Amino acid sequence: MWLHLPQMKKEFLAVIAGLAIVATGCVDTASGRKTAAVPLVKDQFQSRYERPAVQVIQAAKEVLMFNGTLLNETTIHDTNTVLALEGRVNQRKVWISAEQEDSKVTLVVVQARTQGGGSDLDLCRELDKQIALKLVR
Repeated sequence: MWLHLPQMKKEFLAVIAGLAIVATGCVDTASGRKTAAVPLVKDQFQSRYERPAVQVIQAAKEVLMFNGTLLNETTIHDTNTVLALEGRVNQRKVWISAEQEDSKVTLVVVQARTQGGGSDLDLCRELDKQIALKLVR
């Protein structure tokens, strides 16, 4: 079949195949790793809480285990210590990180990707809301 197509169609199909390969790539995760996904798509939700990072990551861990499965827990040492979780919720890959910005404020990043590499911002927002509710109690 490929041999019987006109040259213009062959070139068009080659361009489409090339774009499909380029459209999937590697993206950084909140845990400091890389994963295969569709790049240039917003896939994370950020919040700031007036709590220590250890307390925030504990709340995030409880939320992640309540909604799905905790797969990995990481401590990243750079200029600041970042605590990160990796898990699965509803067939989605989820990463949550907590970084102490100053003595009172912790930055939380919740990131979620589908099996096909797309983003799930609704899940990010829901998990972030549940973390906030855990911190209030």
